Amino acid sequence: MKTVQALYTPQGGWNYTSEKQPLNNPLVLVFANRLLLEDNDVLAQIHQQFPYNDIVYISTAGEILGDNVYDDSVTVTALEFEKSTFTVVTEKLEEHNNDTFAMAKALSAKLPEEGLKHLMVFASGHYINGSALAAGIAETALGNIPVTGGLSGDDGRFERTLTGYNTPPQEGTGVLIGIYGGNPEITYASFGGFQPLGPVRKVTRAENNVLYELDGKPALDLYRTYLGDRVEQKMESLLGFPLQITAPGKTLGLVRTVLRIDTTDGSIVLAGDCPEGSNVQLLMASMHGIASGATEAASQATENRKNPAEAAIIVSCMGRKAIMGMRIDEEIEMIREIIGEKAAFTGFYSYAEIAPFAGNHICEVHNQTLTLTLISE
Repeated sequence: MKTVQALYTPQGGWNYTSEKQPLNNPLVLVFANRLLLEDNDVLAQIHQQFPYNDIVYISTAGEILGDNVYDDSVTVTALEFEKSTFTVVTEKLEEHNNDTFAMAKALSAKLPEEGLKHLMVFASGHYINGSALAAGIAETALGNIPVTGGLSGDDGRFERTLTGYNTPPQEGTGVLIGIYGGNPEITYASFGGFQPLGPVRKVTRAENNVLYELDGKPALDLYRTYLGDRVEQKMESLLGFPLQITAPGKTLGLVRTVLRIDTTDGSIVLAGDCPEGSNVQLLMASMHGIASGATEAASQATENRKNPAEAAIIVSCMGRKAIMGMRIDEEIEMIREIIGEKAAFTGFYSYAEIAPFAGNHICEVHNQTLTLTLISE
């Protein structure tokens, strides 16, 4: 595998962080601030610097390149597979009556099964239901193939999130990448590092990703108990206290970020579905826990590898970045210590992360986690 990586900022222009060399039919991953992806001049510059046929765009809440985390930038990573091949397909949510599950099934139907080794999915984080996206892929013939990826971000604005393939990125777009043949070694892991806080509660009323009642009381009362007036003042307060949801019949819980609250009815809107009857526990963030979670994800992803990773695609939750602040580089540095210097690091801070959970191949959507995909040929 060959890689070429570059960083663009409006102030500094283009800076190549690896050797600039021509590539043969690479997969080009562009992780960038949403405002820059809406600039036609910036898009033209990306095409000029990387004049290739397969360019995938994802807006972010922060960009990862090498060992550094950036804001207000464009990061580009071009991956040339020397032994494997890839196929990229897209679907628009509006073409499926805004039904994410149907869009996910249509995406999967476009990819051939034969020789498929791994899937990467990216989709707009503001409009697309991550839980339905994961469930739609899992239900198709490709459901036994591991899936990693994430939902695009928009810093802390929550206005528009963009994804796209070869055309100017748009809202409501899903992009699915299939990697085929050549026996690539692809490993992955997803881990959080948040600690339980308080007792387990039961979801007594919910609809999709809106949580109305816990133990028969308004869901927002839980946050008021622990955060007081802070719950209505700053989004950062909520990002530091996600919920772990264990659905009926499941033994392992999934973490859900709070996207917003409704003080009129006491409901909480989560970044993923919350079935009635689920067990819910409040989680608490700490800088040490977040950094330890990054280390655990890297350890799990490298545990059974035969060869060093050549590329590492990191999708980490924007909530982790908000909590860590200026120390956010630490989680990338900890991953580097475990994975080694060979791998080209790229990725972004997201509105949700997608990966199998706890050693199985089932596609799940996560929040407040760091998801890692390691690739080598």
